[in-house]
Amino acid sequence: MPRTKPSGETRLDQALSRLYQFFPLKIDLSLGRLERLLKHLANPERKLPAIIHVAGTNGKGSVVAFLRAILEAAGLRVHVYTSPHLVSFRERIRIAGNLIGEDNLVDILGRVEAANNGQPITFFEVTTAAAFLAFSETPADVCLLEVGLGGRLDATNVIEKPLVTIITPVGLDHAVFLGDDLKSVAREKAGIAKAGVPLVAAAQQAGALAVIENQARKVGAPLLLEGRNWRLDGLEFSGFGKSITLPRPALAGEHQAHNAALAVAALFAQSAFKVSGAAIRQGVRTTSWPARFQKLRTEDFSISFPKGTEIWLDGGHNPLASRALAKLLPGVLDRERPRFLIAGMMESKDREGFLTLLAPLFDFFTAVPVPGKDKGAAPEQLCRAARGLGFETTKAGNVNGALKKISARAKEPAPQILITGSLYLAGQVLRDIGYSVS
Repeated sequence: MPRTKPSGETRLDQALSRLYQFFPLKIDLSLGRLERLLKHLANPERKLPAIIHVAGTNGKGSVVAFLRAILEAAGLRVHVYTSPHLVSFRERIRIAGNLIGEDNLVDILGRVEAANNGQPITFFEVTTAAAFLAFSETPADVCLLEVGLGGRLDATNVIEKPLVTIITPVGLDHAVFLGDDLKSVAREKAGIAKAGVPLVAAAQQAGALAVIENQARKVGAPLLLEGRNWRLDGLEFSGFGKSITLPRPALAGEHQAHNAALAVAALFAQSAFKVSGAAIRQGVRTTSWPARFQKLRTEDFSISFPKGTEIWLDGGHNPLASRALAKLLPGVLDRERPRFLIAGMMESKDREGFLTLLAPLFDFFTAVPVPGKDKGAAPEQLCRAARGLGFETTKAGNVNGALKKISARAKEPAPQILITGSLYLAGQVLRDIGYSVS
């Protein structure tokens, strides 16, 4: 597990602080502001290599991680833009296989800010422009773009002709911005569909599927759907006249096998380049993606745990994520051991929906705030939701405090602990233990 030591404020910290100060963090979905800025930057988004554009509610980041690992195993140079980051902002922009250098990023952010010339724009639009500018200045074979929010009006959707578009499973999330019913959310996600560009989609709930089918038909995008055009049976992928046995992914859970298959389907759906079976198998087998049911080392915490204590970290934060966890956890948790759930969530999230499927699997619940987020749910709100589901609950000021309480309470047998509810919370945990993404 890579480690890094805390240090003082860097030039990048200073640059980001300035951007946070001048540009709103609030979400304001629109394309016009970014299109204006990109024009002043000589439209770097038109100078990118073949683009694979990924939208959906859950699994976007994992699908991008599988794509990157497979493509790099095939010897291709890959640009990647994802969000949010966990430990360092540099994680969002990967240039031809490497995290963007700090000096390069500071320079590019400065150039983007100067080109914007004080005009209204959001922080995410600024950073998306920075990613496009960085990518345009370094040769690569493929560019992977993860939608930030929604799809139709997301900043990444200024691209005109991707190689392939992908939609992962769609569910309710970000209701304030995308709508509070499944069809409204699906309509926003399907907004990345482009005329003549293959749209590769995971299996969907009926309401979402109807919307995606309609949008694909409306714009003239060939829809290639899981279960119809391609499928995964166990670890056997078939579709597009091909079949391949996938290895068990390095990422845990049945849902990750489907994420890997979705990445494979997208690669088979295009004809710009071929990827060998050996590269696919190597990529699936070696993909890593932090905070996706990631096992942590107890020795990384300054707490004395009983020998054999197990701690996992997962950034899941909506009912689709807890459904995936609920399928995975019975094969991991031991009913003879005390099982603890630590969670912090954003206020806008469906607390009851997230906790309902997890409640039967755990004995005790500790609520913590999401650090540095004024829109985080108060621990008492989480406790109230958890008590309604039958949990024995308590609160702590942070994850470290929650772990200390568990350590003091659970002596023998050694406890099993899951920390979850928010990627922001997961990022703080990783920063606290000195983890760095490379």
